[in-house]
Amino acid sequence: MSASQTPIFELLGQFGHQNLFFCNDEVVGLKAIVAIHDTTLGPAIGGVRMLPYSSTEEAIEDALRLSKAITYKSAITGLNLGGGSAVILGNHRIDKSEVLLRRLGQFIEGLNGNFIASIDVGIGQRDLEHIFAETSHVAGLPKAINGGGDTSVFAAQGVLYGIKASLKELYGSDSLAGRKVIVHGIGSVGERLIEMLRDENSRVYVSDITEDRMLKTAAKYKVETIAFDKVFDFDCDVYAPCALGGTVNPETAAKMQCKIIAGAANNQLKEELITSNILHERGILYAPDYLINAGALVSCYSEIQGYGADHTEFVIKNIYNATREVFQKSKQENISSFQAANQIAEKRIFDIRKLKR
Repeated sequence: MSASQTPIFELLGQFGHQNLFFCNDEVVGLKAIVAIHDTTLGPAIGGVRMLPYSSTEEAIEDALRLSKAITYKSAITGLNLGGGSAVILGNHRIDKSEVLLRRLGQFIEGLNGNFIASIDVGIGQRDLEHIFAETSHVAGLPKAINGGGDTSVFAAQGVLYGIKASLKELYGSDSLAGRKVIVHGIGSVGERLIEMLRDENSRVYVSDITEDRMLKTAAKYKVETIAFDKVFDFDCDVYAPCALGGTVNPETAAKMQCKIIAGAANNQLKEELITSNILHERGILYAPDYLINAGALVSCYSEIQGYGADHTEFVIKNIYNATREVFQKSKQENISSFQAANQIAEKRIFDIRKLKR
């Protein structure tokens, strides 16, 4: 039975979720799903994603996977937040409206603080302001209204620290000078990362499914381009997936020519256990995505707690040490870095749960 055919309650049990909420408002045209994975560490936070899903089942599966990743992201970075996710079924380019987003805000308000909304694919800070008009349970707002501001820079910083920790593990030096890095997917975080890598004198290659965006970015930062379907055949130091997830799967993992995988995309591994084991056996170092791309979440946590930018930067810098810890555990126990990171995150959740019981 495929995931799309699995009954909802079985899916909830499989992923270990607490709640799955549905909002269907035909008057404003809102069809939304909110998944809450685990609130042991604190209220669930998650991005609001708007995509034209092919089915409700696909949207549910996306919400479940994303919310679980946030739980682990929060746990491994030491934040007191749980994992959640909200998905809106629709095309954000033509279906998104103020009233639709405000209706979602009303729905989130009805969850009594158990879910905090932030930005994700198809939803920006202006959209978040519309949600904020109906609920205070929002994070990632513009600085103009006392929010933490643009989170893409913090996300990119975390990825950069993850890349440096990976280089240190593999080469004994975390210098990026002269290292060949492919940035696969040029969104806001991907572009920030390209800028940071160039500042570190890396040899950067960019690839994006939209050729015009790829060429403009290459010209702006004076980097090279590589065809979207050729990235896995290219010999490089670092492959940094920064678009949608699932690009690293059993098929691509078996032929990749990179030494390190470290990027900003969520859910980079498809068929996670199988794929992570292939990478481990081939000696390709994988920096767990939910750890190194946690910078945006750290920024949101600082905003919620009323901390300043200094706290955000302090926690993000620790991504370097946390990544080294994952690699050390992986090496000592001869398990994949994916399994090592999961065990570290799960231990913190297990330990904190003792306090709450």
